[in-house]
Amino acid sequence: MAEKPLVGIIMGSKSDMPAMEACTAELEELGVPYELVIASAHRAPDKVHEWASTAAGRGLKVIIAAAGKAAHLGGVVAAYTPLPIVGVPMRTSDLGGMDSLLSMVQMPSGVPVACVAIGGAKNAAIYATQILGAAMPEYRDKIVQLKAEMAQA
Repeated sequence: MAEKPLVGIIMGSKSDMPAMEACTAELEELGVPYELVIASAHRAPDKVHEWASTAAGRGLKVIIAAAGKAAHLGGVVAAYTPLPIVGVPMRTSDLGGMDSLLSMVQMPSGVPVACVAIGGAKNAAIYATQILGAAMPEYRDKIVQLKAEMAQA
């Protein structure tokens, strides 16, 4: 039986999947159970609402939201859940991801979304694990180990 997911990953489009493989791979490396859903804030708002509003009740502790262009997904998810949100701006063909980045970091007061670099999927996974580690020593230990390994490289 798989462990109950602690991190939720939501992507606005299946085209975001290749960029987000670095996130899922890092979560797997760190031993963090996650769930993944594809739902656009613009094309499937009811699905986003249902998923986000039930996330905490399902046991999720942090959400990673990947989106491009207008990149409203993180903010919409944040509107429906008390959980922390880590946004991953996707690189775009129009503006190289600057559109996504600027949309994510300009959330209105009271609707915070942390934001990693354009295409920073791996850092989103590490940051989500750090958030878990604030209350769960086993994940804090994973981050301590990761940092020690990075120092040796």
